[in-house]
Amino acid sequence: MTAGLSHAQLGFGSQERAPYAVDPAHSRGRLIPEGASPTRTPYQRDRDRIIHSTAFRRLKHKTQVFVYHEGDHFRTRLTHSIEVSQIARAIARALRLDEDLAEALALAHDLGHTPFGHEGEDVMAVCMKDHGGFDHNAQSLRIVTSLERHYAEFDGLNLAWETLEGLVKHNGPLTDRNGVRLGKHAGEELPLAIRDYPAHEGLMLWSWPSAEAQAAAIADDIAYDAHDLDDGLRAGLFRLEDLTGVPLVGEILAEVDARYPGLETPRRIHEVKRRVITRMVEDVIGEAQDRLMKLGPLSADDIRKAGHAVVCFSSAMAEAEAGVKTFLFERMYRHEDVLAVRKKVAGVVRDLFSHLVAFPQTMPSEWAMGLPEAGEEVLYRRVCDYIAGMTDRYAIDEHRRLFDDTPELR
Repeated sequence: MTAGLSHAQLGFGSQERAPYAVDPAHSRGRLIPEGASPTRTPYQRDRDRIIHSTAFRRLKHKTQVFVYHEGDHFRTRLTHSIEVSQIARAIARALRLDEDLAEALALAHDLGHTPFGHEGEDVMAVCMKDHGGFDHNAQSLRIVTSLERHYAEFDGLNLAWETLEGLVKHNGPLTDRNGVRLGKHAGEELPLAIRDYPAHEGLMLWSWPSAEAQAAAIADDIAYDAHDLDDGLRAGLFRLEDLTGVPLVGEILAEVDARYPGLETPRRIHEVKRRVITRMVEDVIGEAQDRLMKLGPLSADDIRKAGHAVVCFSSAMAEAEAGVKTFLFERMYRHEDVLAVRKKVAGVVRDLFSHLVAFPQTMPSEWAMGLPEAGEEVLYRRVCDYIAGMTDRYAIDEHRRLFDDTPELR
């Protein structure tokens, strides 16, 4: 693991874009051509459109782990996305990448999440199994290419090719060069949202995404590892002393206690969290620099065609990070209190889906419009889009409106 990097190694003071960085002056453009902005690069423009989107605002009331009313200080999808963007920019700056593209991807990566976090997504995937499926990364693409409807000249946000590429390939390539699906899509069709996008084949689904997209993806892991530890401690699901045997975290806790004996608990927690983030970020930067030196890329496409990730953890840090995730899975995500709430919210999403498919006229008029004449596939996708866009709070309110037995989630 990287013990610490100098300012020179971190790239401080260097503004020159690396040859392997995405160059905004040579963007592959937008599906609907637009004139260039006189004041912003294409990726600054994309970032701004994402921030001003309705889907981004809704993230403030979408679950990260704890449902929104559990407490004001727990992370939501919105605060998580902001933390990811800060880490992504830090990594991008050190590697001399395009910081604005990395930030845009970080801010947009969770736009497609359902209410109630991964539990909502799991239920939606089951409901849509025979109707094109559901995947939150693909839903993010659907939002920015279709469902946001505010602009006079196009649906969606009409984002640049490089931004769409990074969103779709947040977890790496989706297929090999022959179109055979990889990873979680192996043996299955690609999600409908990706197949429906007119230019999906031009997104190079077989390649790795840009280094900027990889920076946003690894920043996502770093952010939720650190803040889930913080939120789990705040919720009382485990104690600092329970972390002594957790890779990396236990070592950092020992360092903090040795340097600040008797430090009060809130400061101990914060000191551990910030050092976990720093250690992971420095490791990613160091590993990426080593990989870039070996690869010698001269363009962003050289990164895409490398055949492996370039911006990632070292093997030692990857092993430690897996240990952190194992701890969180066992002590937080599978905690009986968390599971009890997850069971209730799963029922809320299932109830809403079943009811709205049977009675689509109970949706707002703009969502129900034209459904009597539409086929089953259109109906199911419309209901899916409607529910996926709900905040936790709105989903609960809608359940109360339609049912007499809405569960208490506390």
